[in-house]
Amino acid sequence: MEVSKVQGKILIIDGISTNRIVLKVKLTAAFYDVVQAGTMAEAIELIHTEKPDIVVTALDLPDGSAAQLCAALRSSGLSEAVPVLVIACSAEKDQRLQILRAGAFDVMSKPINETLLLGRVRNMIRAHNKLAEWQMREDTSCALGLAEAPSDFVVPGNVFMVGPDAAPLQGWTRQLLPQLRAHYTVTLLRDAMARLHTGAPPDAVILALPEVGDEIEESFRLISAMRASAHSRDIALMIVQSSTDPLRATSALDMGADDVMTKGFEPEELAQRMKLLLSRKRRVAQMLQSVRTGLREVVNDPLTGLYNRRYAMPYLTRLIERSAGNRTPFAVIIADLDHFKQINDQYGHISGDAVLVETAKRLRLAVRGTDVVARIGGEEFMIAMPATDLTAARNIASRICKAISGRPFAIPGAAKPVSVTISLGLALGKDTALTDAHAPEKVDALLDRADKALYGAKVQGRNRVSLSRPESRPAA
Repeated sequence: MEVSKVQGKILIIDGISTNRIVLKVKLTAAFYDVVQAGTMAEAIELIHTEKPDIVVTALDLPDGSAAQLCAALRSSGLSEAVPVLVIACSAEKDQRLQILRAGAFDVMSKPINETLLLGRVRNMIRAHNKLAEWQMREDTSCALGLAEAPSDFVVPGNVFMVGPDAAPLQGWTRQLLPQLRAHYTVTLLRDAMARLHTGAPPDAVILALPEVGDEIEESFRLISAMRASAHSRDIALMIVQSSTDPLRATSALDMGADDVMTKGFEPEELAQRMKLLLSRKRRVAQMLQSVRTGLREVVNDPLTGLYNRRYAMPYLTRLIERSAGNRTPFAVIIADLDHFKQINDQYGHISGDAVLVETAKRLRLAVRGTDVVARIGGEEFMIAMPATDLTAARNIASRICKAISGRPFAIPGAAKPVSVTISLGLALGKDTALTDAHAPEKVDALLDRADKALYGAKVQGRNRVSLSRPESRPAA
């Protein structure tokens, strides 16, 4: 497998073949899978068949415009599934607003800064993957007949205006209020992180990126800290630059900002972009709530709170199908506690249950938010990792090993904490570039490969990760 080609699939739409070729060269060099269309009609057909992660389109097309493309996607229910980036020779304020209101993610004017273009593409694909991942979980819930109608999202929300000086932010608030009804709170940059952790988190943060060196570094630290904290990582984060700086804009996006306005504050455009961010936040929250309410009692393991086998198997089926369809890699781990029977025999089943509960907690902390952790047997767990290549999968598996073995378990019946280890079998999804996308690998075959890899870890001494494929497996 060519594990470097993992970034995602992009559809380029432009009536001028030279433009398509130039853009394809840039994106292919950054390890994206690129498909091309010369017209809007051809593009819509390719969106259905190729299922790209994002669309990059010219402003004007032979049979329509970018705004008409967005409208067509919206009418067919694809506007959330396929974010659109528009590239224009030049775009005035009114034209930009028209395109954004039609549903485009962003409008970039030529000449395009390549660094910012790639940063924006990465940002859009992350947003797309997050929405698609929760959609896949909601679809699993629906397939099991357990989904409930999501509750309505109440607008207006709470928005923090953050920057080094209060006066400009207060001016922005007065101009934004007629465009976007919300409760605005002006917060100084130095106080922002503390304020974000006081009470309920806001729905969104608008951060005015300063031009002074120390304040820029402080702003970047705030972005990183927000995304590292469970309390603030889901807050919609908009960056507003006072002057265009592609490198800083790209850094902000890569650190976790949801959007960047590179041309300074403009109330109507900022309001429109915020509406889009809050809409995506609302959709993810609704799907999350649907999954939580529909599945909590039926498909969660009552002891550990992890997903159980009933949820894990149909979820894995959908993960395989989706990954085959858009040619993105994924990985699966089968993990088994080492010598778990000895813990039950020596300390009793209550102590064994305590080890399982603590293992579940440590597994959740060791994986990413988009990974799915399930208890599929007595002391056996499955971790499914969408959009994950070999390097990332190995890193996560290594974190899991260290999370279990790195600190002894305090359990009832034991005079002192007990050392526990875990063995992991890692299997990557088959290379979809070399496989018929309409005939993806079956769940049983994938789990069999992971199970054989787990056997290899046991044979090699336990407390490790393995990719080996022997014919049978030993007792725990």
